Amino acid sequence: MLKDSFVMKVVDIVGRIPYGMVATYGDIACCAGNRNGARQVGRILHACADKYNLPWHRVVNRQGRVSARRCGDGDQDQRHLLMGEGIVFDCSGRIDFSSRLWIPVER
Repeated sequence: MLKDSFVMKVVDIVGRIPYGMVATYGDIACCAGNRNGARQVGRILHACADKYNLPWHRVVNRQGRVSARRCGDGDQDQRHLLMGEGIVFDCSGRIDFSSRLWIPVER
């Protein structure tokens, strides 16, 4: 049951990321109760994004970059979706967290 609780917390948090903002895998994991669960957040998004209509593209790594996908062009899709929300990437592929980082808080 604990794992299911974590999954549902992640789903809730990701669903609350505002348009034009991003959150990190680690911040989401920490807010959901597992400060070492960043990779688990990625797996949850992979498995649940479509089922719960999650804005998965708003979750990035701690460097402000889109994490590379194992297959396909998911990283390019993610960049395209973020740019459509007005998010700009610098020349090294990073997002400026000073204006775009959303920090989740427990409700």
